[in-house]
Amino acid sequence: MPRISRTAISKFFAIGDAAHTTTGKGRALEDLVCYVFSKIPGVSVTKRNTLNQFESEEIDVAFWNRPNPDGFYFLPNIVLVECKNWSRALGSEEVNWFDTKLRRRAQPFGILVATNGITGNALDVNAAHEIVRTALAEGRQLVVLTRPEIEGFSHTNQIVELIQEKLCELAVAGTLFL
Repeated sequence: MPRISRTAISKFFAIGDAAHTTTGKGRALEDLVCYVFSKIPGVSVTKRNTLNQFESEEIDVAFWNRPNPDGFYFLPNIVLVECKNWSRALGSEEVNWFDTKLRRRAQPFGILVATNGITGNALDVNAAHEIVRTALAEGRQLVVLTRPEIEGFSHTNQIVELIQEKLCELAVAGTLFL
């Protein structure tokens, strides 16, 4: 399995932490996500910060996933990622907006990178967790990755295994435990 530099991860987060604008913070997280995910066998960045034809929705990062036994062989070919480098947990409105983007594009899976997680309680399935549950009931799987999880990555197999674990949680519990 390819290695991921924890030093590089720390540098990307430091750039985001030092940024004075939300755009700068977001770009740093997107750069980190592109670095980490492009290390996974079969995954390549295809689009960044792309608006739809109506200029009403932006996709932060789109990956092409060519199934590889050491990578995301269990995911669709297109993986959309929303990056939120916020100082607080994301609320249901932001999670719902990402789910809407997936729904409007008929995408069954998406990754929401929320550095401080999402609001609510997974056990009570409230606030933003309820949006994740509703998306699942409608056939879409939303996986949330947090800063502490990303900071722990040193090999690509850790990302693959974490996504698998979160997908199993979704199927069994109906929501994500963060």
